[in-house]
Amino acid sequence: QYCDITDIDHLKACIEKAEGKFGSTDVLINNAARDTRHRLQDLTPQEWDESLNTNLRPHFFTAQAVAAAMKEKERGSIINVGSNSALLGLSGYPSYVTAKAGIIGLTRALARELGPDNIRVNALIPGWVMTERQRRLWVTPEALEECLSQQCLKKTISEEDVSNSALFLASEAS
Repeated sequence: QYCDITDIDHLKACIEKAEGKFGSTDVLINNAARDTRHRLQDLTPQEWDESLNTNLRPHFFTAQAVAAAMKEKERGSIINVGSNSALLGLSGYPSYVTAKAGIIGLTRALARELGPDNIRVNALIPGWVMTERQRRLWVTPEALEECLSQQCLKKTISEEDVSNSALFLASEAS
């Protein structure tokens, strides 16, 4: 089903519809990203808002939508997918980097607030994940070589690598 995550009312309606079909949420994975490249002097206020409305804002409101049911069950897992661009302070997309840094702060705040109710809140911060979009728009031999030179493990990160990490965080083993 289509869900416009920038429209909070629609986002909450989609969560309610899913919970009506499958039951209340036990695991929430907030994985939204739009890493459109831009230069500092070129970004408009509207583009700034659009970036944060995609890359950070939905993480808060989806957590808000599922927290009450998780508290009632005294269990749950919220996984906020961020980006190591926030830790590295990468250039070329400052609004994206800012939003992803915000995910780290949001995760810490939610963990403090929800932890006493046995709700785990974690940030999953992968490196450069080689999605189809990344390969189509941003991966060049030079960019890939630079990325791998900065990593301890000299292989790219796949979507499966990230999903396996999320599955671990969602499990009671975490």
